Amino acid sequence: MKEFFLEDFGGKNDGVFNNVNAFAMAFMEISRNGGGKLTLKKGNYLTGPIDIPSNTTLFLEEGCELSFVTEPTCYPPVYTRWEGVECFAMHPLIFSRNTKNVSITGKGTLNGNGEPWWALAHAKRNDQMEPVEPYEKLLASMNPDHKNQPGGGGGRESQFLRPSFVEFSNCENVTIEGIKIINSPFWTVHPLYVNNLTLKDLYIENPYEAPNTDGIDIDSCQNVKILNCFVSVGDDGICLKSGSGPDGIRCNVPTKNVLIKNCTVRFAHGGLVVGSETAAGIFNVTAEDCDLDSTDRGIRIKSRRGRGGALEGIHLKNISMNNTLCPLSINMFYSCGEYDPSSPLFSLEKQPVTKETPTLKNVSIIGVKAQNCRASAGLIACLPEVPVENLLIQDCEFSTDEKNEASPMQSDMFFGLPEITEKSFRILNAPDAVFKNVKVSGPKEPFIFR
Repeated sequence: MKEFFLEDFGGKNDGVFNNVNAFAMAFMEISRNGGGKLTLKKGNYLTGPIDIPSNTTLFLEEGCELSFVTEPTCYPPVYTRWEGVECFAMHPLIFSRNTKNVSITGKGTLNGNGEPWWALAHAKRNDQMEPVEPYEKLLASMNPDHKNQPGGGGGRESQFLRPSFVEFSNCENVTIEGIKIINSPFWTVHPLYVNNLTLKDLYIENPYEAPNTDGIDIDSCQNVKILNCFVSVGDDGICLKSGSGPDGIRCNVPTKNVLIKNCTVRFAHGGLVVGSETAAGIFNVTAEDCDLDSTDRGIRIKSRRGRGGALEGIHLKNISMNNTLCPLSINMFYSCGEYDPSSPLFSLEKQPVTKETPTLKNVSIIGVKAQNCRASAGLIACLPEVPVENLLIQDCEFSTDEKNEASPMQSDMFFGLPEITEKSFRILNAPDAVFKNVKVSGPKEPFIFR
């Protein structure tokens, strides 16, 4: 593989010069050569968005930082999926689409300089309910049905559709290994429609307060390995998705064949997460030997009526946690702050089963050790019309911190159950669940069935 250096194309690593054109020329030359390796030396390279072609390795030497400008107009619209719905959104900071054999490796750092993005997101969320800026109005014109599109809380109403940091779309044979990724504007690593993906030895960090900065979002991908990664972020840590509602059902690309092993997640809303965008289904998932200390919810499976999808073959083993709000949350009434007790979406009564009704079956959770759970020992809340099938929880220990002031109702975003003061393991619509050698210490009434 021929090696190229950004300096050969006029690039500079002084932290001031914008290298966006140097990257474009470098990748054009690599494409002409049928592939190659672009090496970034020690130093700080500033750039706008970049597009990586097929048969390319982007290599960051130790001491190298690749950082990105923060002006929204520098990230023009591209067609992608944003919070589970295909639409136009801002160009990802690093993008590769319709490609094969692409790697990002080394010991350097990717810095998204997220603070201005987060500040804008907070301000718009509080004060803005429609497009205002020219770049938002442009996106709204390209997404004419945006008012009817579901969102996950990122701010679709304003069409401030922040860019993902690293996004691979419709790709094959992708590897990201060894690098540090910090301060993402939005979702950090977002593989979309990727076959054969390896994420290994990554260090991903965003502040806990940074909105919607998920660590890893595997979105309608197949044959995925996530190995030895550290993730500490302001939303879900390692998350599996497959589209939301009718649009995800239309696309019909499931996530399947996923291995997550030896990973660490800290300070995330969820540690290991399935959903809530589940429309095309999520199948054959194994996660083992992971450490989820200090996450809000350690293991988190979430969907709701209207999102659709079958969740089948999810197997979690040897997961350790300490100081979580809730170590295990299975919530098929997930509200994402939109809870309306009068809506059929959240009714505790049986509703008609449609293609938009999510289902859950063949789940095993074995060898979980969770200490000092702040809100509750666990939550299982499934739909009455489709209770969970074949759920096994075995050889697990959950202990609660009875002195902590966190309410059991903080276990997850589901408020349909009556007020419960015990920090128990609450179970709804899981009549056939099997508990073998499961210990719950702390509450006076360890298990509460409804």
